[in-house]
Amino acid sequence: MKKKEKELKKMADCGGYFMKYSDSVEMIPASSIRDMMVRASKIDDVISFSVGDPDFAPADCVIDAAKAALDRKETHYAPGAGLNELRDIYAEYLSKQEGVKYTRENVIVTVGGMSCLFLTLRAIVNPDDEILVPAPYFTNYSQMIKMCYGKPVNVEVYEKDDFVITADSIKKNVSEKTKAIMLNSPCNPTGSVISAETLEEIAEIAKERDLFVISDEVYRHLVFDSEAVPSIAQIPGMKERTLIVDSCSKTFAMTGFRIGFGAGPEHFIELLTKLTEGIHSSSPTIGQRAAIEAFKNAMPYCMNVMLPEYKARRDYLFERLNKMKGISCIKPKGAFYIFANISGTGLTAQEFADRLLDEAHVAVVPGDNFGSQQGSCYVRMAYAISMDKIKEGCERIERFCYGL
Repeated sequence: MKKKEKELKKMADCGGYFMKYSDSVEMIPASSIRDMMVRASKIDDVISFSVGDPDFAPADCVIDAAKAALDRKETHYAPGAGLNELRDIYAEYLSKQEGVKYTRENVIVTVGGMSCLFLTLRAIVNPDDEILVPAPYFTNYSQMIKMCYGKPVNVEVYEKDDFVITADSIKKNVSEKTKAIMLNSPCNPTGSVISAETLEEIAEIAKERDLFVISDEVYRHLVFDSEAVPSIAQIPGMKERTLIVDSCSKTFAMTGFRIGFGAGPEHFIELLTKLTEGIHSSSPTIGQRAAIEAFKNAMPYCMNVMLPEYKARRDYLFERLNKMKGISCIKPKGAFYIFANISGTGLTAQEFADRLLDEAHVAVVPGDNFGSQQGSCYVRMAYAISMDKIKEGCERIERFCYGL
């Protein structure tokens, strides 16, 4: 639609009144993840691999803790940085996880990991600052950087490298305007995990060029082939220049509770806390009580029930996709996504996703949505759905591919 036609449509929608909206917001593209989710919701028998929302419910003890908070009528504001009990518990947990000491003063509780990302970018980005982002990446990274008047600089990662960023590619993209590097391990959408050796190399660049690191670790516990995912904050000299983004959403299947965390230098946490006053005031008190219980007692449920099921789903989907006509994929090491190469079908990612939804009633997300130049050759599939649905979805995809 041409610019003039868009303006006329807006005027019609507003009863003839035309409002000049923010250019920075108008230019942000809509998420095709949400687009596919909405389109899929209109189909009765759809199998949706589109949204990364766990099909598990939280552990019973987490639900009970939320109910108990309601029974106590604990429905008022929490402190801007979060309940002290939750900050203490999370700091203790992270210290054990990372092997680096964190205290309450190093932690802020946010409205999900998304809020933490936005607060972080708002606190560090000045107009035209550049943020290096491995591509493909979680689509909201680019949107948020632009909302904060920064410039996302895509650093391509490739299937031949298991979709893992290299130090050389970072060096080639660093400029005088570079402010920070964004890392996500395990990664959405590829499931890749950055090795300790690569993180060491990235850390050297960050220290040499005086760069900040935003380390999105919300999928930390969803890893299938090793015991732990290394963090760049563990490297000497990096805790002081790293903000860890975390969340209860994926680890504890608590997406609707909207509880996230930021962990970093004390003064930086003070800045983030100050920002919350003008954005969301505080995180949900009931959700924070549920999160306290989750860290105390729900981790065994996540590791012994949820994780093995995710692994079984990954293994099944990986095997089935690689036997299909025109499709191939590498085995992801973490998260709950497969970034499948569909170039062999002769369709672009958008064509593949549109036709698959319309003809087979299966929803996947076109790879173009994740910022990569290679995106039109890939689709993202989230296996955060039951094994029965995955099997039925694979049957439909296979029939669709053989019918091309």
